[in-house]
Amino acid sequence: MMGSNGKIDFKHKSRLIFLLGFSLICCRLYGQQSAKIVNDITQLNPIKVRGVLNPTTTEEIVYAIKANPGPISIGGGRYSMGGQTATEQTLQIDMRTFNKVLHFSKKDKEITVQTGITWRKLLGFIDSANLSVKIMQSYSNFTVGGALSVNAHGRYVGQGPIILSVKKIKIVLANGHLVEASPTEQNEIFYGAIGGYGALGVITEATLFLTDNSKVERSDTVMQADVYKKYFFDKIRNDTAVIFHSADIYPNKYRKIRAVTHRITKKEISVAYRIKPVEKSYGFNRFAYGLVSEFPGGKWIRQHMIDPFLYRNNPIEWRNYEAASNVEELEPRSRKKTTYVLEEYFIPVDSFNNFYPAMARILKSNKVNVINISIRNARPDPGSLLAWARTEVFSFVMYYKQGTTDDDKAKVKNWTMELIDLVIDKKGTYYLPYQIHATADQFAKAYPNSTFFFQLKKQLDPTYKFRNKLWDAYYKQ
Repeated sequence: MMGSNGKIDFKHKSRLIFLLGFSLICCRLYGQQSAKIVNDITQLNPIKVRGVLNPTTTEEIVYAIKANPGPISIGGGRYSMGGQTATEQTLQIDMRTFNKVLHFSKKDKEITVQTGITWRKLLGFIDSANLSVKIMQSYSNFTVGGALSVNAHGRYVGQGPIILSVKKIKIVLANGHLVEASPTEQNEIFYGAIGGYGALGVITEATLFLTDNSKVERSDTVMQADVYKKYFFDKIRNDTAVIFHSADIYPNKYRKIRAVTHRITKKEISVAYRIKPVEKSYGFNRFAYGLVSEFPGGKWIRQHMIDPFLYRNNPIEWRNYEAASNVEELEPRSRKKTTYVLEEYFIPVDSFNNFYPAMARILKSNKVNVINISIRNARPDPGSLLAWARTEVFSFVMYYKQGTTDDDKAKVKNWTMELIDLVIDKKGTYYLPYQIHATADQFAKAYPNSTFFFQLKKQLDPTYKFRNKLWDAYYKQ
């Protein structure tokens, strides 16, 4: 490698740099190889991984993928609830330290970020430019990469899955190659990776379209559940002033709905903060959820006392304030004996009035401790292989409480499989970030393009390097 003048030959210089970097990442990897337990927010899925890497650069991720001969899993905020971010004996790439803003253009209304960044940090960065995100989930603690991985959605009217707001991504594949993908370039990878739950590689960068940070005024109305669909299409769907909208079905009777809407307004702001501050304690929220889920008559108290108090006025706030909600407000004091969990089902809009009564019957007959069911609307997905919105859909986001014993878990599996059968019968699907209870047959029926997705995975990841509990359950090599 040395020339006659004692200097390093240029042709060997790049190889030496690579080897030095490779050696450095190997040292970091093997320094973190002691087995570690990772878990998700429910605390129902402890998984022993071989080691954890906390990268800060794309080069570290590339080196890790090349240096590690064994399986790899990818984690972010760990708000998925069924092992979608890990499986046994993998090297876990924990993306939360990979969180920089790389490029921002106020003029073009777009931002490029490392995907371990949280939405809260992203909102804080763009707020001074009076811009906001186009689509995100209801809580801002999640990472951008996690939201892309599950193809998240929120309460944004006229929008749908987050893929609609993504200009392009960069992803490191199983061979260590860094690829840029968009709807027009490497589009098969783009439509496979977004909503692909880490199966194809590590999404390292995302360029997102932004929009204006408008003032919005909240309003609400209570109605019978069977008139909600007509209300939504008559009053909400085509109103361009509406930014956020959702509707909560009240358990245990499931007959009444409170529809909550945020519309653009020119009125003066009534909320002091531009973005919600991070509170140290959510004591009232925890008390309220505990009362609703455990106290006799708690659900009646919520419907007739707590919510009327919370919705007694119509605040005017910034869009970013509403987007910056903190998931900690849902966190119980302990998850040891009981835990809060989510499930979600997507129904073609024409099936709304057929689906929700049948859903209610299943929940009642199984005595499911439902805290809330939130209804949202989403426009069709533009082409992701694991699309959950193949047509325009209503989503039913169910937040419930369950015990942590094996018997409790078995009961949840039984009624979840009933709901999955119901949603498949109505030509809909279920959401994949939650507990993995569906059979292989149910998964295949709910996600008919999974065959093409698995073919792409086999092509890009022939040794099954990228793994987690979801793909252990359904991917057959």
